[in-house]
Amino acid sequence: MLKFSRRRALALLTGSVAAGGLAAPAVASGRKIKVGALRFTSHSGSFIAKERGYFDEAGLDVEFEFFQAAQPMAVAIASGSIDYAITAISGALINLADKGAIKVIGGALQEEAGIDGQKYLISDAAYQSGIKTLKSLDDQKFALTQAGSSFHYMGAKMAAAENIKLRFTPLQKVGAIIGAMKSGQVAGWSIVPHIAKPLAASGAWHIVGNVSDYIPNYQVTTVFTSAKNAAEERAQTTDFLAGYSQGVKDYSASMIDGTANQDDMIDLIHKYVYTDRERAKAAPSIVNGSMRLATEAALNIHSVQDQLNWFKSEGLVSDHIPLDALVDPSYVNITKA
Repeated sequence: MLKFSRRRALALLTGSVAAGGLAAPAVASGRKIKVGALRFTSHSGSFIAKERGYFDEAGLDVEFEFFQAAQPMAVAIASGSIDYAITAISGALINLADKGAIKVIGGALQEEAGIDGQKYLISDAAYQSGIKTLKSLDDQKFALTQAGSSFHYMGAKMAAAENIKLRFTPLQKVGAIIGAMKSGQVAGWSIVPHIAKPLAASGAWHIVGNVSDYIPNYQVTTVFTSAKNAAEERAQTTDFLAGYSQGVKDYSASMIDGTANQDDMIDLIHKYVYTDRERAKAAPSIVNGSMRLATEAALNIHSVQDQLNWFKSEGLVSDHIPLDALVDPSYVNITKA
């Protein structure tokens, strides 16, 4: 098994188990692990698992490391800086999987019919100039964090459906994109609803479409780890998925299905999301960000294959990499919807 330093991981970029019962020995072990996350409602499965003791019950002492984009998280997994993470499939992640560094072990955020999801946006400056539909974004700047990010995939799929061309503009961080949209430096973007809705209401941009209309059943984010953990730390990896899945179960009951108290869940999530706002102001954005998280870390394999095919078609990853180089199905429930 190859061992990857952070430098090695960066260099490479430039060139059915889930919520089952926990084994008794795990409960007493207290293994320390680092989990990569974004401060989004969609990462609440991990936050809940920590706050409600599900990781503790799984024998895991979890510390979070927070990121602002998917690619650095993939590098951190490959280098061993963090152990597990939840984020979108990116060219970086696929390339590292191709080198034997990373494995997808489950599904997380997903688009689901009937549940609010990610939005396509047009900046107010572009909108006022007459660019008011996705089709009218032809030859306009569309914001990305990095080339090969999920934003790139979402923009490209929409552009293909609308038969337009976009000028993809990498801006590295979500905060930088928000600033560029507000100032009119870019015309279009796609983002989760808890970011899209409040700023649309303030007039900073305009919501003009749903990602689910262009990419049905899109597996937006996945759970992943190093290939070393997947192969050599099976008990730990299984226990992580079990704790995480229980957190998702609680999240879905409160925030999606309405079968558990939502106020208590908002309080919990607020410890990690919109922490710079008082609870009353944070709550609407937390609710707006409540998209479906996959039950028992189920993975939509059809969506993952489509993403892999697109990355290949764009020359962002090697055209020889098979799906099983990216996904380790021994850990996950596979769905094909």
